[in-house]
Amino acid sequence: MYKRVTNRTNYVQNKTLIVGVDVSKGNLSAYGRGNGREMKTFEVSNNYEGLSFMWANIKIYQVKYGCDQIIVGFESTGHYSEPLINFMSDKPVKLVQVNPMHTKRVKDINDNSPGSTDRKDPRVIVDIIQLGHYLSLVTPVGPSAELRSLTHAREFLETEKVRHLNRLESLVFRVFPEFVRTMKSLSSKTARYLLKHYPTAQEIKAVSVEDLSSEIKKVSRGQLGREIAERLKQASETSLGTKEGKDGFLDEIAYIVEEITRFEIRVKQIEGKMEEQIEKLPYAKKLLSIKGIGVVILGGILGEVGDFRNYHKQSELVKLAGLDIYEISSGKYHGERHISKCGRWLLRKLLYFASLNVVRKGGIMRDTYLRLTKRMAKTKALIAIARKLLCMMFAMVRDGTEYQENRQKTSETVKEKEKIPA
Repeated sequence: MYKRVTNRTNYVQNKTLIVGVDVSKGNLSAYGRGNGREMKTFEVSNNYEGLSFMWANIKIYQVKYGCDQIIVGFESTGHYSEPLINFMSDKPVKLVQVNPMHTKRVKDINDNSPGSTDRKDPRVIVDIIQLGHYLSLVTPVGPSAELRSLTHAREFLETEKVRHLNRLESLVFRVFPEFVRTMKSLSSKTARYLLKHYPTAQEIKAVSVEDLSSEIKKVSRGQLGREIAERLKQASETSLGTKEGKDGFLDEIAYIVEEITRFEIRVKQIEGKMEEQIEKLPYAKKLLSIKGIGVVILGGILGEVGDFRNYHKQSELVKLAGLDIYEISSGKYHGERHISKCGRWLLRKLLYFASLNVVRKGGIMRDTYLRLTKRMAKTKALIAIARKLLCMMFAMVRDGTEYQENRQKTSETVKEKEKIPA
């Protein structure tokens, strides 16, 4: 979890000991520079003993070089950096992160070679920090930390569910290809019920249309019925499904159907826990007043952002989400504007889903979306709405207010009138 920091170069003074750490699963490579002097690169284990040895070395060199403060920086390498973060959390250091894209580019500049080694990488990290191009670490705590872990767990389960559904479709197409064409989606409860009880054309043949229709109507709660039953019966008469070796396919189909059901049960449990954690945040109810923002989306956003109160400007959040705009222009050439996508992909995904909710017919930003689509593509308009939503949420937390739809419409009308020349 990180945020942009202003005046970063002012913080990195001559009497600051900058330590760059190259993180891996088993080992850490560290290199330091301070007050015009350098410490040799050394390697330690990525555990308590190794980190204790590294910290002792840092303290020795801080006194030796006469440095007043310490900055420890590392590349954003996911969970392998967690031991370092946890160890340094109670130490008198400023812990920062470096964008891996920056380290890759600076490597080429240093020695005109893209090569990467354990001795070179920590030096590159120190160079980037010394230039002030780092990201200050904001470690989520309390409900925000819980929401982040729950959001990632839910995302993993949803990804696994899609993978299982793809495998299920492949197997069903071999055994009963007409079933895939008849049912719109294998993820529906009706489709999974039929695959559990009637996975082959032969079993569909053995049941009457009336009985099959009654079961389908009961499982789908009246949404489906005799029409689907008749189509399945007709398809079973001329099915081209495989007849050899299908027992193995049927066993795997039954297993996958059960797994998908377990995924759904677990996702509901996670969503219940997310709701419990959201209630612990004082400003969460205000954010839920935005029509189209539910518990799952808000929980995910809060998990990725952390505490909104830790940010000072909207631009910090926009960059965190990778929704900041850039363009490549030179001379008379002006390139198209795009979002950087250099931030948190999951936060960007959640905001995109939220934007889909608020631009639907009757949604709070439907009119704004329609105006935007007159001068840009629909996808770009949705990205603009996502940015607007994030900035709105920041302003609501900052001001301690709830969402007021009429107020937004009034302010937008005033802005439109101001654009019209007298």
